[in-house]
Amino acid sequence: MKLATLRTAEGTTAALAVGTDGYLPLPYPSVGVLLADSVWRTTVEETVQANGSIGSPALAGTIKASDADFAPLLPEAGKVICCGLNYGDHILEMGRNLPEYPTLFAKHADTLTGANDTIEVHGSEKIDWEAELAVVIGSHIFRADETEAQAAIAGYTVANDISMRDWQNRTLQWFQGKTFDATTPVGPVLITADEADGHFVVQGFVNGDLVQSGNTDTLVFGPARLLSYISQFTALRPGDLVLTGTPGGVGMGMTPPRFLQDGDVLTTEIAGIGRLENTIRIMSNGPADASRTPAAIATTKE
Repeated sequence: MKLATLRTAEGTTAALAVGTDGYLPLPYPSVGVLLADSVWRTTVEETVQANGSIGSPALAGTIKASDADFAPLLPEAGKVICCGLNYGDHILEMGRNLPEYPTLFAKHADTLTGANDTIEVHGSEKIDWEAELAVVIGSHIFRADETEAQAAIAGYTVANDISMRDWQNRTLQWFQGKTFDATTPVGPVLITADEADGHFVVQGFVNGDLVQSGNTDTLVFGPARLLSYISQFTALRPGDLVLTGTPGGVGMGMTPPRFLQDGDVLTTEIAGIGRLENTIRIMSNGPADASRTPAAIATTKE
């Protein structure tokens, strides 16, 4: 099944993608809260049956796909952990050797934004793209082996670790270039692990031009291995998010380097899951606009 978090007049709601080209709201405020309920699958099935029947041509209460306003898939993610330098081609273009251990960094939930939201960036002139497969945690794991880690995967989604390279390169630590508020689109849906074969092609486009394409089969640290490693030092819980790294083709690796410009449309696509399409707006670094805080963005249709 495919699950989304949608903005509604009342706030946000988890929703099930149904075969009627729409989304059926579920009695949870987000996909993360849904996954934290151990009986969430049963609840989804009961909600479908209460609105019609599975396979029905039209379920009562369905939101048309054309009207769906995607919020960040996991707006209250407890942990957002990212792996850098995880595709062999990207590692080489960045002038590095294959790593013995994953290169990890963290984001806050405030960095997340919706699949079709406009992304406003303040104070950076070197905005780069990083198309990624993201893994959503479905059960608690701590010090797990790879088999246990694989079983803990609720599903997969699409993300773009948009990076402010001028900020990132101010120091040896990446944090400040990776955690601008509302600049990491995630979604539009989670495809549950039981419906995914685990093999994905991750692609990124700028204004329709293909700039990145990578197969997750070439990951140095695949999802289960990555989750197992992370769980050795921190517990992972339902609704946590792990970004698995980006393939080659980032702007900083080009000759000369290329960065996003005001008005560029950044598209991130993984066949079988979905696509993100975000317009970039580069703002002057003036006084903060209260309407653009993460809380405001979470309830505002772009």
